[in-house]
Amino acid sequence: MSKTRFKKKVKDLLSGTDITINGSNPWDIQVHNEELFRRVLAEGSMGLGESYMEGWWDVEQLDEFFHRILRAKLDQKVKKLGDIYKIIKAKIFNFQKKSRAFEIGQHHYDIGNKLYRYMLDDLMIYSCGYWKNAQNLNEAQRNKLDLICRKLQLEPGMRVLDIGCGWGGAAKYAAENYGVEMVGVTVSEEQIKLGREMCKRLPVELRLQDYRDLNESFDRIFSIGMFEHVGYKNYQTFMDVARRNLKDNGLLLLHCIGGNQTVYKTDPWIQKYIFPNSMIPSIKQVGKAIEGQFVMEDWHNFGQDYDTTLMNWFKNFKEHWDDLKQKYDDHFFRMWKYYLMVSAGSFRARKNQLWQLLLSPYGMKKKFRVPH
Repeated sequence: MSKTRFKKKVKDLLSGTDITINGSNPWDIQVHNEELFRRVLAEGSMGLGESYMEGWWDVEQLDEFFHRILRAKLDQKVKKLGDIYKIIKAKIFNFQKKSRAFEIGQHHYDIGNKLYRYMLDDLMIYSCGYWKNAQNLNEAQRNKLDLICRKLQLEPGMRVLDIGCGWGGAAKYAAENYGVEMVGVTVSEEQIKLGREMCKRLPVELRLQDYRDLNESFDRIFSIGMFEHVGYKNYQTFMDVARRNLKDNGLLLLHCIGGNQTVYKTDPWIQKYIFPNSMIPSIKQVGKAIEGQFVMEDWHNFGQDYDTTLMNWFKNFKEHWDDLKQKYDDHFFRMWKYYLMVSAGSFRARKNQLWQLLLSPYGMKKKFRVPH
């Protein structure tokens, strides 16, 4: 097939998206290498992402470009035959097994605390903020943390577990504002180092530990933005561990990204460059995992707030690039921008959601209206 025919094929795919090749709108794609069309048709999302990192194309408003692409479901129309093989592999192998638990920490969370200090809020919360009545990122993240604490009905003296504690910002907030004793686990060495410094002189214990090794007793458990690394073969295991560590009258809050469809693998580009072994759960998969273990007290979706959160993260990242580029190169800048913008576009297109699930072992005895 000639270059012209490859280009026509891509142009036909873009019809209905209002995206024009080399057009004048800020969401139009500007092509610098005509080999792009053949590469995208042959390699799918991997070819699109890698060619962007290599400077083959640009878009002024990359987030809006992806919003339009994903709203039109073009990601489902351009697929490689190799994707079938990857789905089969994912169904056979457990890529999130215990022996691989620390890979995500090394690949993503250990790449430099300065990057995350600049990009995130002052508590370094690396998950969706809650923008109801919030004017900035700090307020949105505190709103989210306070919402979680109120949903869990935290009281002074409670012992609380944070599965996937990051840099300890949520544990710090709960200990300072609700008088609880916190235990947090993460698989990132860099998060542990900084987190322990952030939480010093507080009743907060942060551990470098896989969640499957937990066997203690807690009044409350929350997990914020970690379930996306669990993998569908381990969703039931996660709930088993949570139930094992939670008192009979306790509560579990799960805060995670959710997808509209059941999948068994992640996007190939995201898998390679950003979140290895990650996977976005569906309602069906989560429901199956909690069946027989927990009562569903509340299911709250505020996925549109993740779009706003991601755009603020990119703004911070871009504003501090002059300092960050002393460690990271332009290739990294394009990769990180692509990651944040494709993510923002996916939430804007409502392809991805953000869920907070409130669960109890036997159902809450007292009447309680869950805050939203």
